[in-house]
Amino acid sequence: MNCCWCTITTDQLEESVAFYEEVIGLSVARRFSPSPDTEIAFLKDDRGFEVELLKNGRPTNDDLNGISLGFEVDSLADTLALVKSKNIPVFGGPTKVPGCTFFFVKDPNGVSIIKSKFYRLP
Repeated sequence: MNCCWCTITTDQLEESVAFYEEVIGLSVARRFSPSPDTEIAFLKDDRGFEVELLKNGRPTNDDLNGISLGFEVDSLADTLALVKSKNIPVFGGPTKVPGCTFFFVKDPNGVSIIKSKFYRLP
């Protein structure tokens, strides 16, 4: 398993991007808008760890606000079976987007945890 990113939901995307670039020293890896009211910026360090800044202009479930950690797993199906066997509720997903399928759970402290399986795009 690999911790590959941390997601921070923000209403101040430009200020957040500037902070992580200028103060923390990360660089913008990619930036896109998957829908008219959502914008995402991924910033990364020289080791490949990424901070995802998410500006979501539409109302969201409180479970999806704040900070979440993203972990890559070998098998999404096996990981789903594991969390279900431990009676851990899945509150989002599985969701498939180009190159990745993921779902959300909460840790015992209420932190959102994203489990994902990445796929190579052609």
